[in-house]
Formats: sequence, structure tokens, C-alpha cells
Amino acid sequence: MKKLYPLLSIALLLSACAPPAPVRPTPDLSSQPAAPAPETPPPGSSTVNAGQPLARRADVQAFIREMTARHGFNAARLQAVFSRAHAQPSIIAAMSRPAEAKPWRDYRTIFVNPKRIQGGVAFWRANEAALARAEQVHGVPPEIVVAIIGVETQYGGNMGKYRVLEALSTLAFDYPRRADYFRKELENFLLLTRAEGIDPLAPRGSYAGAMGYGQFMPSSFRSYAVDFDGDGHRDLWRNPRDAIGSVANYFKKHGWRTGAPVAAPAEVSGAAYATLVSRKLGQPQHSVASLQSRGVRPQEPVGGGQAAMLLEFQGRDGPEYWLGFDNFYVITRYNHSQLYAMAVYQLGQEIRERYERPYAGAPLPERLTRAD
Repeated sequence: MKKLYPLLSIALLLSACAPPAPVRPTPDLSSQPAAPAPETPPPGSSTVNAGQPLARRADVQAFIREMTARHGFNAARLQAVFSRAHAQPSIIAAMSRPAEAKPWRDYRTIFVNPKRIQGGVAFWRANEAALARAEQVHGVPPEIVVAIIGVETQYGGNMGKYRVLEALSTLAFDYPRRADYFRKELENFLLLTRAEGIDPLAPRGSYAGAMGYGQFMPSSFRSYAVDFDGDGHRDLWRNPRDAIGSVANYFKKHGWRTGAPVAAPAEVSGAAYATLVSRKLGQPQHSVASLQSRGVRPQEPVGGGQAAMLLEFQGRDGPEYWLGFDNFYVITRYNHSQLYAMAVYQLGQEIRERYERPYAGAPLPERLTRAD
């Protein structure tokens, strides 16, 4: 019998479109695809145009005319904005590098580690009222919201260094592979800065244009960000209350089921289970009872009628098996990766345990402090 990852002491240890896009555009690391060859920037790309203001480019001028005609922007003001912005070749280099498809044993330690656990407890304590209200309003437990913000930006400590306008413009005009997507995000960015009264040159974010505590892309910002403290602004950069409410709202709008489980450890036996392992992102298609009949045994009480998917991760001691439920799938709507969803879940469980049962200054248990 193949066993799952050793049980923890707790109960369970990157736009409005269809299907929904993730908050930020990140690769799916769970399937570990063959790495593509680096993309060669085409003639006239950001490498060539890096020194000149974006406003001097014909494609940017066409975009300005489009924004003026479609959305009533002032052409002179957009001209002035793009005159102060430049393409960034380093962004193309970052996007064109093959994605690192780390196995779970390495991926987990990046996010589920003492620093992020301790930081999550501190963030929770500093924002208890907002997190409690988000759970009341949207039904999403605090540990999930805190873990998302911890994974994305280390609780606001690393929101990105690039001008969002320059990141999105570089990808919209010099990254053919996904130019249409980023051109739409640039359009959404200008619309949201106008609506929120923000200088388009001011916001900073990731090289892909994701913003704030939760790294929302502009389309996700416009669709799901909320003014959670009622001050008249949706500020995801400096206001953790708005960020907390926005992350919880995103999950609610994508189908979060209040009080329902996220994942449960499992053991497998026989050979029939192998064809049931979920390799692609999707909602659970099997009942727990049907999985049990084919050699999958949950290690915690789970109703037989509960919909679930069988997940397999490469752990330090061999394959680990989990059941993922509907709420696990909802986490993958935030970032399209099973690894990401499991990291968020496990980090959240660790944070909740430490928050509810602080060790009064004693060293963290070995399972949290070991170097791996």
C-alpha cells in the first residue's frame, strides 16, 4: 500500500471570462511540461525600442486612438502618459525563460516554511477584524485569505518593482505569444486607474503586471476588487483591508463553498487508482465512494457522496496522494496550478494551527524548522 505524505498534527494538512482566468498569468507547474525554447524577440521588439518613449511607436499611437474612440479617453493625456513610459527588455526575458517545473517536494518548501507561517500569524493578528468580516460576508476562512497573500507577496513585502503600465505595454506590444491578452489587460489598467483616480505611471507590480497584496491583474481588479473599509477607494497596494475583502470576494465569486473541505490525505492500493489521478485542472468528477471502490482510501472522515479528484504529488519519500474537493478546484482559479493550490492549503493550515495554539515563544516543532 502506498502512503501519503506523513500526516500533520492538524486536522487537514495569476478577469471576468469563461472559463475564469487566474488572478495572475502563471504557468501550470503541476503537469511539468517539457520546457519550450526561449522566444526570440522579433524585429522592432522592446530590445530595439527600449530607449525610446512608448508614445513614439506606431502601434502605441494606434492603441491611443482606439482608447480614445472606444472609451472616451483624452488623447493628449494618454500621449503624455506614454511619453514618460518605456518598454522593458528584462520583462520579455523573464516571460521567455522556460518555466521551472519543480516537483512538489521542492515547490512546497518555497511557500510552506517558518518565515511564511510566522508572517501569516502576524498578518492575521494585525488584521483580525477585517478577516473575520470577510469570512462573515464571503464565507472564506481567514487562513485561506492569509495564505494567498502570503504566497503571492509575503504579506505585502514583495508586490513587484515594475511600473504596471510599462510591464503591460511591453507585453502587449513586444510579446507576440500573448499580445492580445496583455493588450486587453493594458486597456483594463487604464480604465481602472481612471475610475480610481490613480496616476497610470504610479502603480508598481510584477513583471506580468499583477498588482497589490494579492497580485490581481487589471481585469481581476475591475471585476473582483472591493472597497472593503468604505473609504471610497479600492486600494490593493496600501490597504490590507481592501486586499482581504477582494481576495475573499474573488473566491466567493468563483464558487467557494462555505464550511466545505478543501483536501484530505489518502492512501492507494491495487492498480485501478492509477487511471483516476487528475493530471489536468478541472472540477472533481468522481464520488468518494467510487474512488474507494478502486483502491483509494481517505485518511480522514469524508462522505461517500462527496465529489473529489485524486491528486498525486512527488514528495520526499515517494508519491503523496490527496483527495481534492470543490474548494481545492476554486483555489486553482486563482492560479492555474495544483501545486499552487496545495501550497496555499497547507500553508493556511499551518498558519491556523499556530494562530490558535501559539507556542508561547518556544521554538517551532521540528516539522516546521527543518531546513528542507
